[in-house]
Amino acid sequence: KEKVIKPVMPKGIFNPNKVTFHINPTGRFVTGGPMGDTGLTGRKIIVDTYGGVGSHGGGAFSGKDPSKVDRSASYMARYIAKNIVAAKLAEKCEVQLAYAIGVPEPVSVLVDAKGTEKVSIEVIDKLIRKHFPMTPRGIIDYLKLRRPIYKQTAAYGHFGRSGPGFTWEKTDKASILKQAVDVYL
Repeated sequence: KEKVIKPVMPKGIFNPNKVTFHINPTGRFVTGGPMGDTGLTGRKIIVDTYGGVGSHGGGAFSGKDPSKVDRSASYMARYIAKNIVAAKLAEKCEVQLAYAIGVPEPVSVLVDAKGTEKVSIEVIDKLIRKHFPMTPRGIIDYLKLRRPIYKQTAAYGHFGRSGPGFTWEKTDKASILKQAVDVYL
């Protein structure tokens, strides 16, 4: 940070005391290429989700276990967005979660209600951070992603499905969010 980032960044572009730099947070990167990613590719997320309507990071669900945030965080983002809409906090909602390898909490949580929010985005953001687990382990446990459910997702997409296995489609947090919103108003 001191020898590479600060010397090349123009002064005033960011406050170095308020920025967190993640430089190899898991230590030395020694396993890459085919040895690190074998068996972890599949159809691109765009095929299994919204067909280009929503933002995506370009990874894949299929072929990945739930410890990979490509899959688990996408499921949680959908679950959060559905509950925001079901709680009538917005008519539309897109939630983006971004992660850095070795950092359990998301490095970014972005909410876009497309101008349909009934309360401020700041309030929605606070509700999300308080009421939804967003670490990979928290997501896996909360959405029960260690069950043998993935064969069902191999065809016809991962979203908009019904049945007990698709926990990310539930709107069971809507009433909690409706009650909790008053704290922030």
